[in-house]
Amino acid sequence: MTAVFDEGAFAPCPAPFNMAAHVLRYAMEYADKTALEIVSRKGERRITYAELNARTRSIATGFQHMGLKPGDRVLLRLGNRLETPLAYLAAIAVDMIPVPTSAQLSEVETAQIIRALNPALILSEAGVPCPDHPARRDVQILEEMADLAPADFVVGDPERPAYIVFTSGTSGTPRAVVHAHRAIWARQMMITDWYDLRVSDRLLHAGAFNWTYTMGTGLMDPWSIGATALIPDPAVAIPELADLMEASSATIFAAAPGVYRKMLKPDQRVVAQHLRHGLSAGEAMSPAVRDMWTSATGRPVFEAFGMSECSTFISGAARKPATPPAMGAPQKGRRVAILDDDGHPVAHNTPGIIAVHRQDPGLMLGYLDAPSETADRFQQDWFLTGDLGAMREDGQITYLGRADDMMNAGGYRVSPVEVEAAFAGLAGLDAVAVTEVEAKADARIIVAFYTGPNVLDPALLQSHASTTLARYKQPRAYVHVPELPVGPNGKLKRKSLAAYWSLQ
Repeated sequence: MTAVFDEGAFAPCPAPFNMAAHVLRYAMEYADKTALEIVSRKGERRITYAELNARTRSIATGFQHMGLKPGDRVLLRLGNRLETPLAYLAAIAVDMIPVPTSAQLSEVETAQIIRALNPALILSEAGVPCPDHPARRDVQILEEMADLAPADFVVGDPERPAYIVFTSGTSGTPRAVVHAHRAIWARQMMITDWYDLRVSDRLLHAGAFNWTYTMGTGLMDPWSIGATALIPDPAVAIPELADLMEASSATIFAAAPGVYRKMLKPDQRVVAQHLRHGLSAGEAMSPAVRDMWTSATGRPVFEAFGMSECSTFISGAARKPATPPAMGAPQKGRRVAILDDDGHPVAHNTPGIIAVHRQDPGLMLGYLDAPSETADRFQQDWFLTGDLGAMREDGQITYLGRADDMMNAGGYRVSPVEVEAAFAGLAGLDAVAVTEVEAKADARIIVAFYTGPNVLDPALLQSHASTTLARYKQPRAYVHVPELPVGPNGKLKRKSLAAYWSLQ
């Protein structure tokens, strides 16, 4: 038997279809129910389903009055504020294409994204880096749209573009990933086989609104079934989240593994009488962090694996928990395989590339304006994730790392080439190579190794990084080395850089 999971394809997305209409399909039925609470120790701010529906559709009308047309791109340069998901859904409702981006991106990185997108509208706010542009408007214009009549949802082919997200590319250039309206339909597999999400749930997500993990797991999915989404106020510190779970009566908690590690202390006990379980995604959770969570709360945590191109498609769940060291199994309705270098399924318990079938309804349409790069990610009927794994006979998959040099920073994939390019031409630096190293148990950081005539002031290097790279992409340490490791053909051997770190 080969390592292929296929228990039948998921139900096809209905047509005509609109992603925002799907998310808000229960808005009238649960009109007075709380759709979103922004919680803190001082209390909470709430928005009901009726308010969510009305504000979203009024903003959609406002976009139309501005002259925006179906297919126009709306770049969101916003922080952790309610207007982020409102503008996101409003654009989708009337067939415009929103592009949420991390508020941590530098002005240099944002300018690169703007050149790739040619957006018709850029919504920005003070404090979020964004270069001047004719399409730039302050987020306050959304307040002027509050009293407009609600727009009708524009329905059509579920295969048409709905939204774009950016992810690091192995070439060093951020890649624009285009998703179809059907992507939200596919997420129902996650609701059953990862979240165990129910209408009565109160899901607390620790991430920012503009992170795709938060936007999907924390907002769109709870809203699409009529549950309540909880988001911490931006002023809430990570160690406060443990107490906030109980204070907010959260039934499910979601975060990246790094948040779990920072919010809990060894031997800590957490009162969480309403909580059923935790959710983790973005990177692999270490056994030590998992044990700390279960010891503190007495509740399980279910891990999921995915990526910008296909969200999450392998997971543990209450009905089918992962059995360590496996991270979980493909969700029912997914087609997943472990392939060799020639694109053929390997035997069970054999390492290979994790691949998703090209007909998965959650899979991207492709990379924006990059058909050849899109084609390179496919081999026959399979999309190649670039991650290594092994599948057991029962379908459970153990994660074995990346097949390339991509790094993970708090749930964001980061290309070392992109970080290295940011230091090109810096005075006193001859060459630089970047990789991820384990700084201490359960804590990995990005480190830059460089050559040059002299050791450079780390503060100088960090200052340069802060003006060109988002915070999560910036190296946390800089190491001067006599030379960079290369192979016989002169190719850089990034995996050998860790040996220099061990000498520190």
